[in-house]
Amino acid sequence: MGDAQEAEADEELEALLGFLRDTRGFDFTGYKRSSLGRRIRKRMADVNVESYTDYRDLLEINADEFGALFNTILINVTSYFRDPDSWAFLQREVLPELLAQADPEDEIRVWSAGCSSGEEAYSLAVMFAEALGIDECVNRVKIYATDVDEEALRDARSGLYTAKALDGLSAELRDKYFDQNGAQFSFRPDLRRRVIFGRHDITRDAPISRLDLLICRNTLMYFNVEAQTQIIDRFHFALRPGGFLFLGKAEMLLNDADRFDVMSMRQRVFRRRPGGAGPPYNPAPVKIRPGGHHEVHSLARNRQLRDLILDATPSPAIAVDIDGSVMLINNHARTQFALTANDIGRPFQDLEISYRPVELRSLIEQAMHERRTLRVNGAERRVSDELQYFDILIQPLMSANGMPAATSITFTDVTVATQLRSEVKRVRENLETAYEELQSTNEELETTNEELQSSIEELETTNEELQSTNEELETTNEELQSGNEELETMNEEMRIRSEELDEARAFLEAVLTSVATGVVVLDGALRVKSWNRGAAELWGLRPDEVAEEPFFSLEFGLPPEELRTVVQQCLDSGRRAGPVEVPAVNRIGRAIRCTVVASPFDGYNGGIVLLMEEVHDDRTD
Repeated sequence: MGDAQEAEADEELEALLGFLRDTRGFDFTGYKRSSLGRRIRKRMADVNVESYTDYRDLLEINADEFGALFNTILINVTSYFRDPDSWAFLQREVLPELLAQADPEDEIRVWSAGCSSGEEAYSLAVMFAEALGIDECVNRVKIYATDVDEEALRDARSGLYTAKALDGLSAELRDKYFDQNGAQFSFRPDLRRRVIFGRHDITRDAPISRLDLLICRNTLMYFNVEAQTQIIDRFHFALRPGGFLFLGKAEMLLNDADRFDVMSMRQRVFRRRPGGAGPPYNPAPVKIRPGGHHEVHSLARNRQLRDLILDATPSPAIAVDIDGSVMLINNHARTQFALTANDIGRPFQDLEISYRPVELRSLIEQAMHERRTLRVNGAERRVSDELQYFDILIQPLMSANGMPAATSITFTDVTVATQLRSEVKRVRENLETAYEELQSTNEELETTNEELQSSIEELETTNEELQSTNEELETTNEELQSGNEELETMNEEMRIRSEELDEARAFLEAVLTSVATGVVVLDGALRVKSWNRGAAELWGLRPDEVAEEPFFSLEFGLPPEELRTVVQQCLDSGRRAGPVEVPAVNRIGRAIRCTVVASPFDGYNGGIVLLMEEVHDDRTD
C-alpha cells in the first residue's frame, strides 16, 4: 500500500471512529491506532468488507453489527484468579499490609477497572472473604467493578458461570462461594451485594476515589502513551496514600517513580507514595533590603560586582522594573536571544523575547500581582530549523516594604533533556507496542484455543445427544413393534370372540324365534329391549315398532295396567312372579285369556323377562 493509500485509509478509520463516537457514545480517541485498526479489520474480514467506508455503510443499515464490532474491539478474555502467581503475591504480600494499615472499623474500597464479565471482581470478593471471613467481608469490603462493554456487564451482574469458567477455583472454594443452579453456578448472594457493577470509561469519566486497592489488568496496553498518562494520573488521584495498584503483565510504570513505589515489578504491583510527587517548585520571592550609609558610597562598586555575577550565571536572565522597562540583560541572554546592551532601558514589550517563545508580559503582571514565582516548563522556541526548549522562571523582586520592585526572568535550556525524554517516550511506546502486540496475539491465541475447545465440547455433546436419540428411537421402534404384535393378538382374540358372539346371538335368536310363546325383555327402566316373533304374532306389533319404547305406554291387546303388580313384585323381590291370567285381545281381534310370568334378568341393569302365552280351553262336546 502506498503512502497516499495509507493516508486515505487513516482518514477513513478516523471518520469511522467519529461515527462510532457520535452514534453509540464509544470514544476510542485514546486507543492505539495500530491495534484498533487491526481489530476492526479482523471484523471487516469476517463480514467480507474491504474498506472502512463500506463497513460504516454496513453499520448504518445493520444495527446488530455494532455489538459484534464492540465484542471484537473489547477483547473480553478473563478468568478467575488469572495469572495465579500474581494473585498469590497479592494475597501473600499486599493483602496483609493493606489490612494492617486500615482500622478495624474502616471500609475497604476496591476498584476493578475493565472488569469484563466479572470474574476478576468476584475473585477479589473471594480473596477478601478468605482473609477476613465472610461476615466481616460483607460488612467492610466494597468492590466497584466497571467496564465500557454493557453486554459484558450484563453477564457480570447475573453472577452465573459454567463449571468450565470456574476451573481456576478449587473444589472447596467453588462449593463455598457458588450455588449450583442447573448447569450453571451462581455467586453467593450476600457477597454479590458487595460488588457494584457499572459502566465507566477510564479515559473520560471521573475516577472512584479513596481506594485501598485498584486493579486494572491488561487494559492500559490498548491506549496510546498520552491516554495512558492521563489514566495513570486519575489512578493516582483515586488511590489513598499507601494504596496499591495492580496492573497486567504487559503494562509498566516507567516514569512514575516519584509517585509510586514498586512492590513487585515482576507481578506489576505498585504502591502510591504518601504525598505524591510533592508541591511544584516555588522559591520564595527575593527581597532587596537597603543598607546603611557606607552601602550608598559603595553602590557603584556593588553594581559592577552584581553585573559580573549576573554575567557569570550559566542561564540567560533578564530583569524588568515595575514600569515594564528592561533593567538588566546578562551575557547569556544577549547571546541566546540576540539582545544588546542598547536594549537595556527599552520597554520589555518591544522585545521579541516578551512574546516568543511564550507570552511573558501577562505572566509578569500575574507574578507581580500575586507576589509569587511562576514557572513555565518546556517552552518551545524555533530558530531556523532547530527547536529549543526552555524552563522559564518568573520571579518577583520585593522591596524592603514588601512591595514589588522588579521582576527577574530566568531561562533554563532543557533542550537536551527534553529530546532525551522524547526519545525515551518513543522507545517506551515502541516497547509497549511490541508488548501489546505480543499480549494481544497471545490473548487471541488463547481466545482461539478456548473457542476451539468449546467447539470440540459442543460437537462431543451433539454426538452424545445424537447417539442417545438413536438409542431412544431404537427402543421406541421395539416398543412399537411389540405394541403392534399385541394389537394383532388382541384383534385376533376379538375376531374369535366376535364370531363366538355372532354364533351365540344367532343361536339365541333361533331359540326365541322357534318359541311360540311371546317373549319380551325389558331393561331397568321398563323399556322394550327384545320382542320375539311369538309376541309379534300374538299381538300384531313388529319388533322395530316397539324397540326402546316404554312397555306400559304400548297399545296392544294385552292391557299393561293389569301387569304392573306382577312386574313390580318381580323387580322388588328379584324373583320370578306369576303366572297371572288376564283377559286380552289377540292380533286378529279375538278375545283370549293370556297367562303372564315375570322373571328377573340381570343383563339390562335389573331388567325382567315377560313370558306371555294364550290359554286354550279344552272342551269336550
